[in-house]
Amino acid sequence: MASDLEIARAASPAPIEEVSWKLGIGVEELRKMGPGMAKITWEGVKARFDLPRGSLVLVTSVNPTPFGEGKTVTTIGLTQALNRIGKSATCTIREPSMGPVFGIKGGAAGGGYSQVLPMEEINLHFTGDLHAVTSAHNLCSAMIDNHIYFGNECDIDTNRVLWPRVIDMNDRSLRNVAIGLGGPKNGVAREERFDITAASEVMAILALSSDYADLRHRLGEIVVAESRSGFPVKADDIGAAGPMALLMREALLPNLVQTIEQNPAFIHAGPFANIAHGNSSIIADRVALGLADYVITEAGFGADMGAEKMMHIKAASSGIAPDCVVVNVTVRSMKMHGGGFSTGGGKRPRPEEIERENVDAVRTGAQTNLARHLRNMARFGSPVIASVNVFSTDTEDEITALLEEAMKAGAADAVVCQVHSNGGEGGADLARAVVTACQSHIANGRPFDPLFGPNAPLEEKILRIATNIYGAASIDLAPKALKDLKMLNNWGYGNLAVCMAKTQYSFSHEAGELGDPSGFTLPIRELRLNAGAGFVVAVCGSVMTMPGLPRIPAAENMDMDEDGHLLGMFG
Repeated sequence: MASDLEIARAASPAPIEEVSWKLGIGVEELRKMGPGMAKITWEGVKARFDLPRGSLVLVTSVNPTPFGEGKTVTTIGLTQALNRIGKSATCTIREPSMGPVFGIKGGAAGGGYSQVLPMEEINLHFTGDLHAVTSAHNLCSAMIDNHIYFGNECDIDTNRVLWPRVIDMNDRSLRNVAIGLGGPKNGVAREERFDITAASEVMAILALSSDYADLRHRLGEIVVAESRSGFPVKADDIGAAGPMALLMREALLPNLVQTIEQNPAFIHAGPFANIAHGNSSIIADRVALGLADYVITEAGFGADMGAEKMMHIKAASSGIAPDCVVVNVTVRSMKMHGGGFSTGGGKRPRPEEIERENVDAVRTGAQTNLARHLRNMARFGSPVIASVNVFSTDTEDEITALLEEAMKAGAADAVVCQVHSNGGEGGADLARAVVTACQSHIANGRPFDPLFGPNAPLEEKILRIATNIYGAASIDLAPKALKDLKMLNNWGYGNLAVCMAKTQYSFSHEAGELGDPSGFTLPIRELRLNAGAGFVVAVCGSVMTMPGLPRIPAAENMDMDEDGHLLGMFG
Protein backbone atom coordinates (compact mmCIF):
# COMPACT_ATOMS: atom_id res chain seq x y z
CA MET A 1 0.00 0.00 0.00
CA ALA A 2 1.27 3.48 -0.84
CA SER A 3 2.36 5.85 1.92
CA ASP A 4 0.00 8.46 3.36
CA LEU A 5 1.89 11.22 1.54
CA GLU A 6 1.79 9.36 -1.78
CA ILE A 7 -1.95 8.73 -1.42
CA ALA A 8 -2.57 12.38 -0.53
CA ARG A 9 -0.52 13.65 -3.50
CA ALA A 10 -2.33 11.26 -5.88
CA ALA A 11 -5.77 12.46 -4.74
CA SER A 12 -7.92 14.79 -6.83
CA PRO A 13 -9.28 17.40 -4.42
CA ALA A 14 -12.25 19.48 -5.50
CA PRO A 15 -12.15 23.29 -5.44
CA ILE A 16 -13.01 24.41 -1.91
CA GLU A 17 -15.98 26.38 -3.32
CA GLU A 18 -17.42 23.11 -4.64
CA VAL A 19 -16.89 21.42 -1.28
CA SER A 20 -18.62 24.25 0.57
CA TRP A 21 -21.64 24.06 -1.75
CA LYS A 22 -22.24 20.49 -0.57
CA LEU A 23 -23.10 22.02 2.82
CA GLY A 24 -24.96 24.99 1.39
CA ILE A 25 -22.18 27.49 2.11
CA GLY A 26 -21.91 30.12 -0.61
CA VAL A 27 -18.71 31.48 -2.12
CA GLU A 28 -19.39 34.86 -0.52
CA GLU A 29 -19.24 33.16 2.91
CA LEU A 30 -15.72 31.81 2.35
CA ARG A 31 -12.40 33.44 3.14
CA LYS A 32 -9.86 31.44 1.14
CA MET A 33 -6.63 30.69 3.02
CA GLY A 34 -4.78 28.88 0.23
CA PRO A 35 -5.43 25.97 -2.15
CA GLY A 36 -8.14 23.75 -0.67
CA MET A 37 -8.47 25.72 2.58
CA ALA A 38 -10.94 28.39 3.67
CA LYS A 39 -12.38 29.99 6.77
CA ILE A 40 -16.12 30.56 7.11
CA THR A 41 -16.87 34.26 7.48
CA TRP A 42 -18.52 35.47 10.66
CA GLU A 43 -21.69 36.24 8.71
CA GLY A 44 -21.72 32.65 7.44
CA VAL A 45 -21.08 31.30 10.94
CA LYS A 46 -23.90 33.29 12.56
CA ALA A 47 -26.39 32.29 9.87
CA ARG A 48 -26.04 28.61 10.90
CA PHE A 49 -26.39 28.90 14.67
CA ASP A 50 -30.16 28.57 14.85
CA LEU A 51 -30.77 25.97 12.12
CA PRO A 52 -32.25 22.54 13.00
CA ARG A 53 -29.67 20.36 14.70
CA GLY A 54 -28.20 17.22 13.16
CA SER A 55 -26.84 14.28 15.17
CA LEU A 56 -23.48 14.59 16.93
CA VAL A 57 -21.33 11.44 16.93
CA LEU A 58 -18.30 11.27 19.24
CA VAL A 59 -15.34 9.08 18.22
CA THR A 60 -13.05 8.09 21.08
CA SER A 61 -10.71 5.19 21.76
CA VAL A 62 -9.16 2.75 24.18
CA ASN A 63 -5.96 3.90 25.91
CA PRO A 64 -3.35 4.57 23.21
CA THR A 65 -0.37 2.30 22.66
CA PRO A 66 2.89 2.86 20.71
CA PHE A 67 1.19 1.44 17.60
CA GLY A 68 -1.35 4.22 17.16
CA GLU A 69 -4.98 3.12 17.15
CA GLY A 70 -6.18 5.21 14.17
CA LYS A 71 -8.88 7.28 15.88
CA THR A 72 -8.58 10.16 13.41
CA VAL A 73 -8.61 7.66 10.55
CA THR A 74 -11.88 6.24 11.92
CA THR A 75 -13.37 9.72 12.34
CA ILE A 76 -12.61 10.75 8.77
CA GLY A 77 -13.49 7.33 7.36
CA LEU A 78 -16.87 7.30 9.13
CA THR A 79 -17.63 10.71 7.61
CA GLN A 80 -16.83 9.33 4.16
CA ALA A 81 -18.86 6.18 4.81
CA LEU A 82 -21.98 8.09 5.90
CA ASN A 83 -21.84 10.15 2.72
CA ARG A 84 -21.44 6.96 0.67
CA ILE A 85 -24.62 5.47 2.12
CA GLY A 86 -26.53 8.59 1.20
CA LYS A 87 -26.37 10.65 4.39
CA SER A 88 -25.28 14.27 4.70
CA ALA A 89 -22.22 14.14 6.96
CA THR A 90 -19.18 16.18 7.90
CA CYS A 91 -16.55 15.98 10.64
CA THR A 92 -15.16 18.48 13.14
CA ILE A 93 -11.63 17.60 14.24
CA ARG A 94 -8.71 19.30 15.97
CA GLU A 95 -5.79 21.12 14.40
CA PRO A 96 -2.43 19.31 14.70
CA SER A 97 0.26 20.79 16.95
CA MET A 98 3.73 20.98 15.43
CA GLY A 99 5.30 19.66 18.63
CA PRO A 100 3.99 16.10 18.16
CA VAL A 101 4.31 16.32 14.35
CA PHE A 102 8.07 16.86 14.69
CA GLY A 103 8.29 14.68 17.80
CA ILE A 104 6.48 11.33 17.67
CA LYS A 105 3.47 11.47 15.35
CA GLY A 106 4.95 12.79 12.12
CA GLY A 107 1.46 13.89 11.10
CA ALA A 108 -2.13 14.04 12.36
CA ALA A 109 -4.44 14.38 9.36
CA GLY A 110 -5.59 10.76 9.22
CA GLY A 111 -3.97 8.14 7.02
CA GLY A 112 -4.35 5.79 4.09
CA TYR A 113 -7.61 6.44 2.26
CA SER A 114 -9.13 8.30 5.21
CA GLN A 115 -7.33 11.62 5.24
CA VAL A 116 -8.13 15.30 5.19
CA LEU A 117 -6.56 17.49 2.53
CA PRO A 118 -4.33 19.45 1.94
CA MET A 119 -2.49 17.13 4.29
CA GLU A 120 0.92 18.82 4.20
CA GLU A 121 -0.43 22.29 4.98
CA ILE A 122 -2.75 20.99 7.72
CA ASN A 123 0.17 19.33 9.49
CA LEU A 124 2.38 22.41 9.33
CA HIS A 125 1.26 26.05 9.66
CA PHE A 126 -2.27 25.52 8.24
CA THR A 127 -4.28 28.77 8.58
CA GLY A 128 -2.15 30.18 11.39
CA ASP A 129 -4.58 29.54 14.26
CA LEU A 130 -1.94 28.01 16.55
CA HIS A 131 0.39 30.94 15.85
CA ALA A 132 -2.44 33.31 16.83
CA VAL A 133 -2.96 31.41 20.10
CA THR A 134 0.78 31.50 20.82
CA SER A 135 1.00 35.23 20.06
CA ALA A 136 -2.09 36.15 22.10
CA HIS A 137 -0.88 34.11 25.06
CA ASN A 138 2.63 35.55 25.01
CA LEU A 139 1.34 39.09 24.52
CA CYS A 140 -0.37 38.67 27.87
CA SER A 141 2.90 37.40 29.37
CA ALA A 142 4.78 40.42 28.02
CA MET A 143 2.14 42.81 29.36
CA ILE A 144 2.32 41.23 32.84
CA ASP A 145 6.06 41.80 33.07
CA ASN A 146 5.72 45.26 31.53
CA HIS A 147 3.03 46.12 34.10
CA ILE A 148 5.35 45.03 36.92
CA TYR A 149 8.30 46.99 35.43
CA PHE A 150 6.35 50.25 35.13
CA GLY A 151 5.12 50.65 38.69
CA ASN A 152 3.00 47.53 39.26
CA GLU A 153 -0.29 49.37 39.80
CA CYS A 154 -2.11 46.05 40.45
CA ASP A 155 0.43 45.21 43.20
CA ILE A 156 1.24 41.83 41.60
CA ASP A 157 3.26 39.48 43.79
CA THR A 158 6.14 38.58 41.46
CA ASN A 159 6.39 35.20 43.16
CA ARG A 160 2.73 34.52 42.33
CA VAL A 161 2.54 35.14 38.58
CA LEU A 162 0.28 32.28 37.47
CA TRP A 163 0.46 32.86 33.71
CA PRO A 164 3.26 30.94 31.92
CA ARG A 165 4.60 31.43 28.42
CA VAL A 166 3.92 28.97 25.56
CA ILE A 167 5.49 27.66 22.37
CA ASP A 168 4.13 25.20 19.78
CA MET A 169 7.02 22.79 20.06
CA ASN A 170 8.17 20.03 22.39
CA ASP A 171 11.08 21.49 24.39
CA ARG A 172 11.71 20.07 27.86
CA SER A 173 14.44 22.64 28.59
CA LEU A 174 11.75 25.33 28.81
CA ARG A 175 9.73 23.65 31.57
CA ASN A 176 11.44 25.74 34.25
CA VAL A 177 13.39 28.87 33.34
CA ALA A 178 14.54 32.18 34.82
CA ILE A 179 13.66 35.48 33.12
CA GLY A 180 14.52 39.14 33.71
CA LEU A 181 18.22 38.46 34.30
CA GLY A 182 20.88 41.09 33.64
CA GLY A 183 19.81 43.90 35.91
CA PRO A 184 16.77 46.19 36.48
CA LYS A 185 16.66 47.43 32.87
CA ASN A 186 15.64 43.91 31.81
CA GLY A 187 12.72 43.68 34.20
CA VAL A 188 12.23 41.83 37.47
CA ALA A 189 14.10 38.54 37.72
CA ARG A 190 11.73 35.67 38.45
CA GLU A 191 11.09 32.01 37.74
CA GLU A 192 8.93 31.16 34.72
CA ARG A 193 7.68 28.06 32.91
CA PHE A 194 6.68 27.29 29.33
CA ASP A 195 3.74 25.10 28.34
CA ILE A 196 3.09 23.78 24.86
CA THR A 197 0.59 25.95 22.97
CA ALA A 198 -2.04 23.20 22.95
CA ALA A 199 -2.13 23.44 26.77
CA SER A 200 -2.63 27.21 26.76
CA GLU A 201 -5.80 28.52 28.37
CA VAL A 202 -6.17 30.68 25.25
CA MET A 203 -6.45 27.46 23.21
CA ALA A 204 -9.10 26.15 25.60
CA ILE A 205 -10.97 29.46 25.30
CA LEU A 206 -10.81 29.31 21.50
CA ALA A 207 -12.39 25.84 21.56
CA LEU A 208 -15.09 26.71 24.13
CA SER A 209 -16.15 30.21 23.03
CA SER A 210 -19.60 30.47 21.46
CA ASP A 211 -19.09 33.84 19.71
CA TYR A 212 -16.89 36.96 19.69
CA ALA A 213 -18.51 38.44 22.78
CA ASP A 214 -17.93 35.20 24.69
CA LEU A 215 -14.31 35.07 23.47
CA ARG A 216 -13.63 38.63 24.67
CA HIS A 217 -15.32 38.00 28.02
CA ARG A 218 -13.41 34.78 28.66
CA LEU A 219 -10.06 36.37 27.79
CA GLY A 220 -10.79 39.16 30.27
CA GLU A 221 -11.57 36.63 33.02
CA ILE A 222 -8.17 34.91 32.79
CA VAL A 223 -6.47 35.10 36.21
CA VAL A 224 -2.83 35.94 35.49
CA ALA A 225 -1.44 36.53 38.98
CA GLU A 226 -2.13 37.03 42.66
CA SER A 227 -1.71 40.43 44.29
CA ARG A 228 0.40 40.89 47.40
CA SER A 229 -2.84 41.35 49.33
CA GLY A 230 -4.06 37.93 48.17
CA PHE A 231 -6.58 38.79 45.44
CA PRO A 232 -6.72 37.57 41.83
CA VAL A 233 -5.39 39.82 39.08
CA LYS A 234 -7.12 39.32 35.72
CA ALA A 235 -6.09 39.95 32.13
CA ASP A 236 -8.59 42.80 31.97
CA ASP A 237 -6.93 44.43 35.00
CA ILE A 238 -3.66 44.89 33.11
CA GLY A 239 -5.31 45.82 29.78
CA ALA A 240 -4.30 42.61 28.01
CA ALA A 241 -7.67 41.07 27.06
CA GLY A 242 -8.58 43.54 24.31
CA PRO A 243 -5.40 43.16 22.25
CA MET A 244 -5.45 39.39 22.85
CA ALA A 245 -8.95 39.31 21.35
CA LEU A 246 -7.70 41.23 18.30
CA LEU A 247 -5.03 38.59 17.71
CA MET A 248 -7.70 35.88 17.97
CA ARG A 249 -10.17 37.56 15.58
CA GLU A 250 -9.39 35.35 12.57
CA ALA A 251 -8.59 32.26 14.65
CA LEU A 252 -12.18 32.15 15.96
CA LEU A 253 -13.47 31.45 12.44
CA PRO A 254 -13.70 27.69 11.69
CA ASN A 255 -11.55 26.17 8.92
CA LEU A 256 -13.11 24.20 6.06
CA VAL A 257 -11.14 21.55 4.15
CA GLN A 258 -12.11 18.21 2.57
CA THR A 259 -11.58 14.48 2.97
CA ILE A 260 -9.80 12.46 0.34
CA GLU A 261 -13.27 11.61 -1.04
CA GLN A 262 -14.16 15.32 -1.37
CA ASN A 263 -16.47 15.42 1.67
CA PRO A 264 -16.50 18.65 3.73
CA ALA A 265 -14.46 18.63 6.94
CA PHE A 266 -13.97 21.28 9.63
CA ILE A 267 -10.65 21.55 11.50
CA HIS A 268 -10.64 24.03 14.36
CA ALA A 269 -8.76 24.40 17.68
CA GLY A 270 -6.27 21.87 19.00
CA PRO A 271 -6.18 21.29 22.77
CA PHE A 272 -4.48 18.06 23.88
CA ALA A 273 -6.61 15.65 25.89
CA ASN A 274 -4.01 14.57 28.46
CA ILE A 275 -3.19 18.12 29.64
CA ALA A 276 -6.16 20.11 28.30
CA HIS A 277 -9.78 19.35 27.38
CA GLY A 278 -8.98 17.59 24.12
CA ASN A 279 -11.88 18.58 21.86
CA SER A 280 -12.35 20.73 18.76
CA SER A 281 -14.34 23.94 18.83
CA ILE A 282 -17.94 24.53 19.82
CA ILE A 283 -18.30 27.01 16.94
CA ALA A 284 -17.30 24.37 14.36
CA ASP A 285 -19.81 21.94 15.88
CA ARG A 286 -22.61 24.53 15.86
CA VAL A 287 -22.00 25.43 12.22
CA ALA A 288 -21.71 21.78 11.14
CA LEU A 289 -24.81 20.66 13.05
CA GLY A 290 -26.83 23.31 11.24
CA LEU A 291 -25.61 22.09 7.85
CA ALA A 292 -25.37 18.28 8.03
CA ASP A 293 -27.51 15.41 9.32
CA TYR A 294 -24.49 13.77 10.97
CA VAL A 295 -21.45 15.50 12.48
CA ILE A 296 -18.54 13.28 13.50
CA THR A 297 -16.26 14.79 16.13
CA GLU A 298 -13.22 13.33 17.84
CA ALA A 299 -12.02 13.49 21.44
CA GLY A 300 -8.29 13.15 22.07
CA PHE A 301 -6.51 10.06 23.41
CA GLY A 302 -8.51 7.41 25.30
CA ALA A 303 -12.11 7.70 26.42
CA ASP A 304 -10.92 8.33 30.00
CA MET A 305 -9.31 11.52 28.72
CA GLY A 306 -10.94 13.45 25.87
CA ALA A 307 -14.35 11.76 25.96
CA GLU A 308 -14.79 12.33 29.70
CA LYS A 309 -13.92 16.00 29.12
CA MET A 310 -16.35 16.17 26.22
CA MET A 311 -19.11 15.11 28.62
CA HIS A 312 -18.17 17.35 31.56
CA ILE A 313 -16.55 20.42 29.94
CA LYS A 314 -17.48 20.83 26.27
CA ALA A 315 -21.09 19.60 26.54
CA ALA A 316 -21.59 21.84 29.57
CA SER A 317 -20.44 24.86 27.55
CA SER A 318 -22.28 24.02 24.31
CA GLY A 319 -25.40 22.37 25.70
CA ILE A 320 -24.93 19.58 23.14
CA ALA A 321 -24.11 15.99 24.12
CA PRO A 322 -23.37 13.22 21.60
CA ASP A 323 -26.17 11.07 20.18
CA CYS A 324 -23.77 8.16 19.77
CA VAL A 325 -20.27 7.27 20.98
CA VAL A 326 -17.89 5.19 18.84
CA VAL A 327 -15.03 3.56 20.77
CA ASN A 328 -12.16 2.81 18.38
CA VAL A 329 -10.18 -0.34 19.24
CA THR A 330 -7.57 -2.54 17.58
CA VAL A 331 -6.55 -6.18 17.96
CA ARG A 332 -2.95 -5.27 18.70
CA SER A 333 -3.87 -2.72 21.39
CA MET A 334 -5.93 -5.39 23.15
CA LYS A 335 -3.04 -7.86 22.82
CA MET A 336 -0.86 -5.33 24.65
CA HIS A 337 -3.46 -4.61 27.35
CA GLY A 338 -4.00 -8.36 27.68
CA GLY A 339 -0.32 -9.00 28.40
CA GLY A 340 0.42 -10.53 25.00
CA PHE A 341 3.77 -8.82 24.39
CA SER A 342 7.08 -9.33 26.18
CA THR A 343 7.72 -5.58 26.18
CA GLY A 344 4.72 -4.89 28.42
CA GLY A 345 3.32 -1.37 28.09
CA GLY A 346 4.90 1.71 26.54
CA LYS A 347 7.30 -0.03 24.11
CA ARG A 348 6.65 -1.37 20.64
CA PRO A 349 7.20 -5.17 20.50
CA ARG A 350 9.10 -7.03 17.80
CA PRO A 351 7.28 -7.54 14.47
CA GLU A 352 7.11 -11.30 14.96
CA GLU A 353 5.28 -10.81 18.27
CA ILE A 354 2.76 -8.49 16.63
CA GLU A 355 2.11 -10.99 13.84
CA ARG A 356 1.82 -14.04 16.12
CA GLU A 357 -1.83 -14.92 16.78
CA ASN A 358 -2.83 -14.64 20.44
CA VAL A 359 -6.60 -14.86 20.83
CA ASP A 360 -6.40 -15.26 24.61
CA ALA A 361 -4.48 -11.98 25.03
CA VAL A 362 -6.99 -10.20 22.79
CA ARG A 363 -9.87 -11.49 24.92
CA THR A 364 -8.12 -10.53 28.16
CA GLY A 365 -7.40 -7.01 26.91
CA ALA A 366 -10.99 -6.60 25.73
CA GLN A 367 -12.44 -7.92 28.99
CA THR A 368 -10.43 -5.34 30.92
CA ASN A 369 -9.46 -2.18 29.04
CA LEU A 370 -12.11 -2.11 26.32
CA ALA A 371 -14.90 -3.25 28.63
CA ARG A 372 -14.25 -0.45 31.12
CA HIS A 373 -14.20 2.18 28.36
CA LEU A 374 -17.49 0.88 26.99
CA ARG A 375 -19.12 0.87 30.44
CA ASN A 376 -17.77 4.35 31.21
CA MET A 377 -19.22 5.81 28.03
CA ALA A 378 -22.56 4.02 28.33
CA ARG A 379 -23.22 5.55 31.76
CA PHE A 380 -23.59 9.00 30.14
CA GLY A 381 -26.72 7.87 28.30
CA SER A 382 -25.72 7.59 24.64
CA PRO A 383 -25.51 4.28 22.70
CA VAL A 384 -21.91 3.04 22.44
CA ILE A 385 -20.49 1.22 19.42
CA ALA A 386 -17.16 -0.64 19.34
CA SER A 387 -15.35 -0.09 16.03
CA VAL A 388 -12.51 -2.54 15.32
CA ASN A 389 -9.90 -0.77 13.18
CA VAL A 390 -8.36 -3.63 11.21
CA PHE A 391 -4.65 -4.06 10.41
CA SER A 392 -2.97 -6.58 8.09
CA THR A 393 -1.46 -8.49 11.02
CA ASP A 394 -4.88 -9.23 12.58
CA THR A 395 -6.24 -12.77 12.21
CA GLU A 396 -9.87 -13.67 11.67
CA ASP A 397 -10.09 -15.45 15.03
CA GLU A 398 -8.63 -12.43 16.86
CA ILE A 399 -11.10 -10.06 15.21
CA THR A 400 -14.01 -12.38 16.01
CA ALA A 401 -12.92 -12.64 19.65
CA LEU A 402 -12.71 -8.86 19.94
CA LEU A 403 -16.18 -8.36 18.47
CA GLU A 404 -17.63 -10.99 20.81
CA GLU A 405 -16.08 -9.47 23.92
CA ALA A 406 -17.28 -5.98 22.96
CA MET A 407 -20.86 -7.20 22.74
CA LYS A 408 -20.53 -9.05 26.07
CA ALA A 409 -19.30 -5.80 27.66
CA GLY A 410 -22.51 -4.02 26.68
CA ALA A 411 -21.77 -2.33 23.34
CA ALA A 412 -24.90 -1.45 21.38
CA ASP A 413 -23.06 -2.87 18.36
CA ALA A 414 -19.58 -4.01 17.38
CA VAL A 415 -18.37 -3.76 13.80
CA VAL A 416 -15.25 -4.12 11.68
CA CYS A 417 -13.86 -0.91 10.17
CA GLN A 418 -11.45 -0.93 7.20
CA VAL A 419 -11.46 2.72 6.21
CA HIS A 420 -7.66 3.04 6.19
CA SER A 421 -7.33 0.65 3.24
CA ASN A 422 -10.75 1.08 1.62
CA GLY A 423 -11.87 4.62 2.49
CA GLY A 424 -15.58 5.24 2.96
CA GLU A 425 -16.49 1.88 1.43
CA GLY A 426 -14.64 0.15 4.27
CA GLY A 427 -16.78 1.91 6.89
CA ALA A 428 -20.25 1.15 5.56
CA ASP A 429 -21.14 -1.24 8.40
CA LEU A 430 -20.00 1.30 10.98
CA ALA A 431 -22.00 4.05 9.25
CA ARG A 432 -25.20 1.99 9.31
CA ALA A 433 -24.67 1.13 12.98
CA VAL A 434 -24.18 4.81 13.81
CA VAL A 435 -27.38 5.82 12.01
CA THR A 436 -29.36 3.20 13.94
CA ALA A 437 -27.82 4.25 17.27
CA CYS A 438 -28.50 7.97 16.69
CA GLN A 439 -32.11 7.33 15.69
CA SER A 440 -32.58 5.25 18.84
CA HIS A 441 -31.08 7.94 21.08
CA ILE A 442 -33.24 10.68 19.55
CA ALA A 443 -36.36 8.51 19.87
CA ASN A 444 -35.57 8.09 23.59
CA GLY A 445 -35.42 11.85 24.14
CA ARG A 446 -31.61 12.24 23.96
CA PRO A 447 -30.84 11.33 27.60
CA PHE A 448 -27.60 12.70 29.06
CA ASP A 449 -26.40 11.86 32.56
CA PRO A 450 -23.07 13.39 33.68
CA LEU A 451 -21.40 12.16 36.86
CA PHE A 452 -22.13 15.36 38.80
CA GLY A 453 -23.95 18.65 38.58
CA PRO A 454 -22.18 21.86 37.53
CA ASN A 455 -22.20 23.28 41.08
CA ALA A 456 -20.57 20.30 42.80
CA PRO A 457 -17.38 21.25 44.72
CA LEU A 458 -14.02 20.80 42.96
CA GLU A 459 -12.82 18.04 45.26
CA GLU A 460 -16.03 16.06 44.72
CA LYS A 461 -15.71 16.35 40.94
CA ILE A 462 -12.10 15.15 41.03
CA LEU A 463 -13.03 12.23 43.29
CA ARG A 464 -15.96 11.13 41.13
CA ILE A 465 -13.90 11.17 37.94
CA ALA A 466 -11.08 9.28 39.67
CA THR A 467 -13.34 6.60 41.13
CA ASN A 468 -16.01 6.29 38.43
CA ILE A 469 -13.86 6.67 35.29
CA TYR A 470 -10.32 5.67 36.30
CA GLY A 471 -11.12 2.97 38.87
CA ALA A 472 -9.27 4.64 41.75
CA ALA A 473 -10.27 3.99 45.34
CA SER A 474 -9.40 7.50 46.53
CA ILE A 475 -7.49 10.68 45.73
CA ASP A 476 -4.56 12.24 47.57
CA LEU A 477 -4.15 16.02 47.34
CA ALA A 478 -0.51 17.01 47.80
CA PRO A 479 0.24 19.99 50.11
CA LYS A 480 0.44 22.33 47.10
CA ALA A 481 -2.88 21.03 45.76
CA LEU A 482 -4.51 21.62 49.15
CA LYS A 483 -3.11 25.14 49.22
CA ASP A 484 -4.39 25.72 45.68
CA LEU A 485 -7.83 24.38 46.62
CA LYS A 486 -8.07 26.77 49.56
CA MET A 487 -7.12 29.71 47.32
CA LEU A 488 -9.66 28.71 44.65
CA ASN A 489 -12.44 28.45 47.22
CA ASN A 490 -11.50 31.83 48.72
CA TRP A 491 -11.55 33.45 45.28
CA GLY A 492 -14.97 32.00 44.42
CA TYR A 493 -13.79 29.39 41.92
CA GLY A 494 -14.57 26.34 44.04
CA ASN A 495 -17.32 25.06 41.72
CA LEU A 496 -15.67 25.28 38.31
CA ALA A 497 -15.43 22.29 35.98
CA VAL A 498 -12.41 20.00 36.35
CA CYS A 499 -9.92 19.19 33.60
CA MET A 500 -7.77 16.23 34.63
CA ALA A 501 -4.15 16.29 33.44
CA LYS A 502 -3.08 12.65 33.48
CA THR A 503 -1.10 10.16 31.42
CA GLN A 504 -3.06 8.96 28.42
CA TYR A 505 -1.51 5.49 28.41
CA SER A 506 -3.36 4.07 31.40
CA PHE A 507 -6.54 4.49 33.41
CA SER A 508 -4.23 5.23 36.35
CA HIS A 509 -1.53 7.89 36.73
CA GLU A 510 1.15 5.26 36.00
CA ALA A 511 1.74 4.98 32.25
CA GLY A 512 2.80 1.32 32.44
CA GLU A 513 -0.37 0.08 34.16
CA LEU A 514 -2.20 -1.84 31.44
CA GLY A 515 -5.71 -3.30 31.39
CA ASP A 516 -8.08 -1.90 34.01
CA PRO A 517 -6.11 -1.05 37.17
CA SER A 518 -8.29 -0.40 40.21
CA GLY A 519 -8.13 0.30 43.93
CA PHE A 520 -5.22 2.74 43.64
CA THR A 521 -4.90 6.23 45.12
CA LEU A 522 -4.74 8.96 42.49
CA PRO A 523 -2.20 11.66 43.48
CA ILE A 524 -3.16 15.27 42.67
CA ARG A 525 0.04 17.32 42.48
CA GLU A 526 -1.43 20.79 41.98
CA LEU A 527 -4.51 22.68 40.78
CA ARG A 528 -4.14 25.31 38.06
CA LEU A 529 -6.86 27.90 37.55
CA ASN A 530 -8.21 28.47 34.02
CA ALA A 531 -10.95 30.90 34.98
CA GLY A 532 -11.53 32.20 31.45
CA ALA A 533 -11.95 28.67 30.11
CA GLY A 534 -14.19 27.87 33.07
CA PHE A 535 -12.25 24.98 34.58
CA VAL A 536 -9.48 24.01 36.98
CA VAL A 537 -6.68 21.75 35.75
CA ALA A 538 -5.96 18.96 38.26
CA VAL A 539 -2.38 17.82 37.59
CA CYS A 540 -2.09 14.10 38.41
CA GLY A 541 1.16 12.32 39.17
CA SER A 542 4.15 13.28 37.04
CA VAL A 543 2.34 14.43 33.86
CA MET A 544 4.01 17.41 32.16
CA THR A 545 2.33 20.32 30.34
CA MET A 546 5.46 20.73 28.19
CA PRO A 547 6.32 17.44 26.43
CA GLY A 548 9.85 16.57 25.40
CA LEU A 549 11.14 15.15 22.14
CA PRO A 550 11.79 11.38 21.98
CA ARG A 551 15.28 9.92 21.62
CA ILE A 552 14.87 9.89 17.83
CA PRO A 553 12.45 12.70 16.88
CA ALA A 554 10.41 12.35 13.70
CA ALA A 555 12.07 15.63 12.68
CA GLU A 556 15.40 13.85 12.11
CA ASN A 557 13.97 12.13 9.03
CA MET A 558 12.37 15.25 7.53
CA ASP A 559 13.80 17.47 4.83
CA MET A 560 12.96 19.40 1.67
CA ASP A 561 14.18 18.98 -1.91
CA GLU A 562 15.29 21.67 -4.35
CA ASP A 563 11.70 22.19 -5.53
CA GLY A 564 10.32 22.68 -2.03
CA HIS A 565 8.73 19.22 -1.78
CA LEU A 566 8.59 17.68 1.69
CA LEU A 567 10.69 14.59 2.33
CA GLY A 568 10.37 11.97 5.08
CA MET A 569 7.08 13.27 6.45
CA PHE A 570 3.76 11.60 7.19
CA GLY A 571 4.67 8.00 6.35
